[in-house]
Amino acid sequence: MPQVNLESASRGPSAHGDGRPYDYVVVGAGFAGSVIAERLAEGLGLNVLVIDRREHIGGNAYDHLDAAGVMVHRYGPHIFHTNAQRIVDYLSRFTQWRPYEHRVLAQVDDHLVPIPINLTTLNTLFGLQMDEAQAERFLAERAQPVECIRTSEDVVINQIGQELYQKFFQGYTRKQWGLDPSQLDKSVTSRIPTRTTEDDRYFTDSFQAMPLEGYTRMFENMLDHPRIDVLLDTDFAQVREQLSYAQLIYCGPVDEYFGFRLGRLPYRSLRFEHKTLQQPQLQAVAVVNYPDEAVPYTRITEYKHLTGQQHPHTSITYEYPCADGDPYYPIPRAENAALYQRYKALADETPGVTFLGRLGTYKYYNMDQVVGQALALYQRIEQAGAPVPGTTAAVELLDERGA
Repeated sequence: MPQVNLESASRGPSAHGDGRPYDYVVVGAGFAGSVIAERLAEGLGLNVLVIDRREHIGGNAYDHLDAAGVMVHRYGPHIFHTNAQRIVDYLSRFTQWRPYEHRVLAQVDDHLVPIPINLTTLNTLFGLQMDEAQAERFLAERAQPVECIRTSEDVVINQIGQELYQKFFQGYTRKQWGLDPSQLDKSVTSRIPTRTTEDDRYFTDSFQAMPLEGYTRMFENMLDHPRIDVLLDTDFAQVREQLSYAQLIYCGPVDEYFGFRLGRLPYRSLRFEHKTLQQPQLQAVAVVNYPDEAVPYTRITEYKHLTGQQHPHTSITYEYPCADGDPYYPIPRAENAALYQRYKALADETPGVTFLGRLGTYKYYNMDQVVGQALALYQRIEQAGAPVPGTTAAVELLDERGA
């Protein structure tokens, strides 16, 4: 993974020294940018420069050893899961895997109970000994049918009623998004199932695993190509006029690319408080959620559960959602979607630029979906036999969740 400085990047690919301009500049070294860069270089033999404003590759999936020697995720826990075998096959070129099934507990009414809600959750909270059929009747009796489901509040109350909604969803959502569930699109809570079995896995995908040596090592392997140069700690907007390239793939915020001329697309951000404890383990699972609004953080992550690392100490992260900071989650409201459509129209009219990834297309995607989106873009470029014109329409996401 040749890393270059601005001077050498502005002259052209230093890795092969032929002085030609880059075929592609890719802005962003996370999943979207790294996958498309690898495919363009390896699949089509193109010269690619990857730029990232951070001092590291890997985007929000970046992991590293902290001061105590514990492997942590700097930007909160990232758990890989997918139903798409082709995405597993692709990423397996760059990493081996550690099988891992994610489990989450929630602190509710002085109990630590599984989330998503399952049979154990219900029996523990209500002091019952229900079986699956009884639990189904229990929830059906408490559900409050909503004729037209529009909001996240509607989704939950329609399925499980007001009491469980308040215990698990209302406070957590208010903290996470800075908005009441009644103000958010139904997609937010639709992602979280309710179960009447004892299945306590957070995800049910056919493939659930963690990169054996971490995400960063996987990205290093992905970008370790003689036709890929990497320029870190660099803001593309400040150097774009100094670079020579034919096409741009932009994985940063689409509104930032256009100078926020139509206004800023709203995001929810996160603040992380990392700590190392002088003990081998803190909690029974990797993540414990805190739905109570009186608790300022939303969750605590303990990384050794994710990585399987053996270490006498343990490192944890408290997660505090906030309004300002790096853009993490597009806020799903109708007016925000409408603003994005205006930016998309600008993007579609911008030659030589393709927008990719969560930030480039203003939509929350799981990691496997971003990989699928990048592979779909590469397939279009490959089939075209030439650079795809600058349009977000070239990057329609394939539904990798059920593939």
